[in-house]
Amino acid sequence: MKLRSSYVCQQCSAEFPQWYGKCPSCGEWNTLVETVKEVSKSKLQISNKFQNTNNIPQKLSDVKHIEKNRLKSGFMEFDRVMGGGIVPGSVTLLAGDPGIGKSTLLLHVLSAIGGMYVSGEESGEQIKLRAKRMYVDGTNIMVLAETMLEGIIEALVKWAADGMNATTKLVVIDSIQTLSSNELDGMAGSVGQIRFCAEELVTFAKSRGIPILIIGHVTKEGEIAGPKVLEHMVDTVLYLEGERYADARILRTLKNRFGPIEEVGIFEMKEIGLKEIANPSEIFLQDRVKNVPGSVITVVMEGSRPLLVEIQALVVVSQLAIPRRVANGFDYNRLQLITAILSKRLGLPLGTHDVFVNVSGGLKLSEPAADLAVAIAILSSYKNIAVDPKAVVFGELGLLGEVRRVGQEERRAKESKRLGFTNIISPEHTRNLKLAQHLLE
Repeated sequence: MKLRSSYVCQQCSAEFPQWYGKCPSCGEWNTLVETVKEVSKSKLQISNKFQNTNNIPQKLSDVKHIEKNRLKSGFMEFDRVMGGGIVPGSVTLLAGDPGIGKSTLLLHVLSAIGGMYVSGEESGEQIKLRAKRMYVDGTNIMVLAETMLEGIIEALVKWAADGMNATTKLVVIDSIQTLSSNELDGMAGSVGQIRFCAEELVTFAKSRGIPILIIGHVTKEGEIAGPKVLEHMVDTVLYLEGERYADARILRTLKNRFGPIEEVGIFEMKEIGLKEIANPSEIFLQDRVKNVPGSVITVVMEGSRPLLVEIQALVVVSQLAIPRRVANGFDYNRLQLITAILSKRLGLPLGTHDVFVNVSGGLKLSEPAADLAVAIAILSSYKNIAVDPKAVVFGELGLLGEVRRVGQEERRAKESKRLGFTNIISPEHTRNLKLAQHLLE
């Protein structure tokens, strides 16, 4: 007997036999989630289920712990994000936009460690073509093109019992949205199928001590597709981001049970695959044009590492009744706030001008330390005066026009000076926007 599923509203908990876009009970849209309704007695049996009848409470100081060596991927950037390497028995979820390089990155990692590549999206021949382009010989990689969970688990159990040291193995699942089980009604990619398949894979990894890297798709809003519980089930959640047609790729940690979550890895997409960047600031400044109005260099903290990036702004007289505000790589609402501050505190007539802001290199800035740089770039473009090419600007803007302090100012200044920028404009030197205008004098 298969598992039966129903659809439960996440707002009012009403249950329905089929999916509706609008909940018939409370009237909310897109709140129905597929949920297992009836558990089968013939549920998928895996020999690695956790069964410990003698499990009794004990003091934390008495718990025995054996430190296991982490698996090194050969990518220092990847290992840094993982907290020093891949922990045996861990489960990692890697998400990102289509075509951003998720499969490429994990194929690089798998070629360094060895293991099995399970693909529900490509055939063995297609994986071979990609590996050939990346100069990966694949002698230590097993390939399995399968979408049924039962077939995958059976192959993994047999493969794990072939006499090899389990700690030398790694499993890549590409992707979780393509898997399905005979034990559950519903097509591949549904909420129930994703949750059930992920649960079985996590159980296999924990009991066998074999790490699993799972690729996940994202929605059009940028969220990881599937139930939110998927992120809670795994040990680590990584996100690979960047402009699809730009070279830079940023690997971020959204969750990590075995290391810090503030670290990031910087890669560059090449024809032969991903290449780690030793000095990330160089790739973001390599095409910089000096002595041009609207260009300002800022330094932001990505994890524990300071990065220098170029902020570009363009201010032109608007031909529309409502002037446009366009931000690429910068928060749109933050841009609206900065233009309002400039208009109020400096008297700039931006209400009749279109304002465009771009972060070069495909990087997406989220911290407020770039506020002052964006404001100076807009001011520079409006007055058509270039900023000192040796200047670096960072600081948070307040609604009163004051420049507020940001974290790790010393590290930001030190990195700027190391790269040859001698004029540091920071909250320590500039208390408000009016004082910051001396950059354009």
